[in-house]
Amino acid sequence: MPHFHIEYSANLEDVVDMAALCEAIRAEAAAIDTFPMAGIRVRATRVDHFAMADGDPKHGFIDLSVRLREGRADDVKRDAITRVFAALKDFMAPTLATRSIALSAEMRDINADLSPKFGTVRDHLEDPS
Repeated sequence: MPHFHIEYSANLEDVVDMAALCEAIRAEAAAIDTFPMAGIRVRATRVDHFAMADGDPKHGFIDLSVRLREGRADDVKRDAITRVFAALKDFMAPTLATRSIALSAEMRDINADLSPKFGTVRDHLEDPS
């Protein structure tokens, strides 16, 4: 853990490199001690149907949802979401200068008792931390 899920409006498909945004989020998350590198997952989902603000289709959005196992102190989580959101804003700065885009983020805990996990990613990493 954590899992980063980016939902974005379809009208940003041609103006934002979503693969590069996923990598920017992954890189920032990997630099944060509270996130084990082997558990980081970043994915982006295009939202084809949406309505915003005054209904003008020029408006777009990127919403970043962060799910992580419970147990981290609030100040640690606050620092982490602040850093990741700053990476999102920095990445988007050139596009924000010319487009109507709303950015948002939310971090929430996952109850470990209700979220089983299994994988072999750590077996295939040089540094499995």
